[in-house]
Amino acid sequence: MFFPEGSVRIFLHERPVDMRKSFTGLTALVQHGLGEDPLSGSLFVFVNRRGNYLKLIYWDRTGFCLWAKRLERGVFVRRHSGVLKRAMSYTDLKLLLEGIDASAVRRRRRFSLERVRATRERFDHDASHRE
Repeated sequence: MFFPEGSVRIFLHERPVDMRKSFTGLTALVQHGLGEDPLSGSLFVFVNRRGNYLKLIYWDRTGFCLWAKRLERGVFVRRHSGVLKRAMSYTDLKLLLEGIDASAVRRRRRFSLERVRATRERFDHDASHRE
């Protein structure tokens, strides 16, 4: 896909959508169903009832772009929160497209400058009290 990953908002339409809809039908659904502006540059993701077909629509300054993916086997993993739309991160979108269940993924601890500073301050504080 051709968009910057950090600066774009992504919304998943949580209810199943008729995949016969194209540009006009999906932008109408964005505007009237989700209450969002289809010209905002945000990405809007739709999945069919069977869960094996996904469409993504967005505005890229010169026109609407429609991206589709149909799985030959399996379904897209979705968490139904009971709301009509759910904001997602770019990472969540990539996981959805790859079929990875984000709720089952365990995130590993990574380097954190704040943690290093806190550890260093504790060490300096303990060292000054020992003297």
